[in-house]
Amino acid sequence: MTVFLFPLISPENSIKDDARIARAIGLCKKLVGHFCHSWKAKMALKKAQQKLNLPEHTLITECPTRWGSRQKMIERVLEQQRAISDVISADKKSRHLIPTWQDLEVLESVNQALHPLQDFTDALSGESYVSVSYVKPVLHLMKTSVLAEKEEDSDLTKSIKKKILEYLITKYENPATQELMDMACFMDPRFKVSYTSTDRVSDIKTRVMSEMEAVAQKERSSAEPEAQTDDPPSRPLKKAKKSLGSFFKAAPIPTSSFMHLSQAVEAELNSYLLSTAIDSEEDPLAWWKLHKMTFPQLSKLARKYLCIPASSSPSERLFSTSGNIVTCQRTCLKPWRVNMLVFLNKNLP
Repeated sequence: MTVFLFPLISPENSIKDDARIARAIGLCKKLVGHFCHSWKAKMALKKAQQKLNLPEHTLITECPTRWGSRQKMIERVLEQQRAISDVISADKKSRHLIPTWQDLEVLESVNQALHPLQDFTDALSGESYVSVSYVKPVLHLMKTSVLAEKEEDSDLTKSIKKKILEYLITKYENPATQELMDMACFMDPRFKVSYTSTDRVSDIKTRVMSEMEAVAQKERSSAEPEAQTDDPPSRPLKKAKKSLGSFFKAAPIPTSSFMHLSQAVEAELNSYLLSTAIDSEEDPLAWWKLHKMTFPQLSKLARKYLCIPASSSPSERLFSTSGNIVTCQRTCLKPWRVNMLVFLNKNLP
């Protein structure tokens, strides 16, 4: 099962209609462009940073394909605002680029609203750990804490937070997406049903049980023909010597004789729900590897759902890797060789 959920937040879609924000961000881009294209301006900025005891950081350019680059650009401009003003005020041709106090207030409000989201976006864009089961808890945390209005927030900050929340609610209101997030969260031993609404818990349990039964029936049907088609050995095997423990080993009892399939599935599900939740910093895949014999059917569902990435970032990184390999000087590479090089690039330490 391969499903890609798109990136969690989209500040550009949430704030692009505000004229004040559009003007302030446009001014930021012009400032960064001015310093990027003039080595004299770069040297003057460095001297101003040393004079004002500011960190000697370069300005960050916004990149449409670089997630979060707009917020980082705004944050860096605010950090270096005094040095930027000193350098630009000395040049008559670029004095019009000096941010006004209104522009600075707008940029501070935007940065205050978007900065807390950067860490969540980076975490959900990872590819070496389980991420899809985090989507539901992160959305809950944003609604209740990160994007909740605070007394010290400006009116613009409150407006931005409200628009982002509305965007998130609209983006994830699809029933199929909600069901996928609930199933992934259920299969994560860190969360289970902690972030699932009470009225949906019974539906999730019913779906889990039906999928567990389907997996068990498929295994049984595939095992029966194999048992029937086993060829007898061509020659008698040497009789193995019995061990002391073999005298105490009871004959296996067929499952159908003591427990129906649905009862076995229900018992396994209830046992999983009663197990102690692990710490949020632990690896759920390591937990499932340790308990796959205790929960044989559930472990297969965990493998199905927990492999889904929370965002499209891993696939985009793969495309970028392919683009770095197939360059203008290497356009004659065969497809199988490109696949091999990409695999080696992503898997070698």
